[in-house]
Amino acid sequence: MSKQQSLRPEIGERVNLKHYAPDYSGDYEHKDAARDQLKDNRERLRDLQEVLYAEHKHALLIILQAMDAGGKDGTIRHVMRGVNPQGVRVTSFKAPTAEELDHDFLWRIHQHTPGRGEIGIFNRSHYEDVLVVRVNELVPENVWQARYDHINAFERLLTDSGVTILKFFLHISKDEQKERFEDRLNEPDKHWKFSRGDLAVREQWDHYMAAYEDALTYCNTEWAPWHIVPANKKWYRNLVISNTIIRALEALDMRYPDPEPDLDQIVIPD
Repeated sequence: MSKQQSLRPEIGERVNLKHYAPDYSGDYEHKDAARDQLKDNRERLRDLQEVLYAEHKHALLIILQAMDAGGKDGTIRHVMRGVNPQGVRVTSFKAPTAEELDHDFLWRIHQHTPGRGEIGIFNRSHYEDVLVVRVNELVPENVWQARYDHINAFERLLTDSGVTILKFFLHISKDEQKERFEDRLNEPDKHWKFSRGDLAVREQWDHYMAAYEDALTYCNTEWAPWHIVPANKKWYRNLVISNTIIRALEALDMRYPDPEPDLDQIVIPD
């Protein structure tokens, strides 16, 4: 049995990503060993989402952060396969618009948080404002430094309002990113996924790792903890994330609403 790698860093612990192996796959040697569990997880997640939607008391917010080619889109596609799209909303945050820049940095985020009964998925998120903004020096240091506290307070507000927050950093290696970029260049139907701008970001890899380590350290709270997901192996990434989502939903101890009285007396007319 392989040595277990922690998924959640300790609250208050300084995160060093070198201590988290992106190739780690637990006790699974290959994806065939996890295939049945992944299938079972999709079915269980489908059932739990139905109760979440019906009960209409809780909400779930899933935050996905990663370097380019880290697997955010693939995670959404594979983990959420089979759930009812009526109760799931995916938001991809791009560069802020002029209108969004006229407000505080969380203004555009709050509008997309899930309501009761919903699952919201953020493909990138408010953490871009302590990542790309920091690395590219788009605001002064004292501005992005203050945002850690703002983010923690914002996430506390959401959890106090009935939103369960699951934050996943999809941790891939620089070598794995190179392979995925090369795949996009070698396969014509993936050319659309490649941008020359991705190479400029890749050159800033070490700066981004430092920024991620700070975000994972300063915004790792009891109410909204981070999960560092080994993501070089896509199938293991999907297994870890689906397991985590299922545990979080099961912990809500949800129930279907009570039916209207005397339903057994109703006769449907011809």
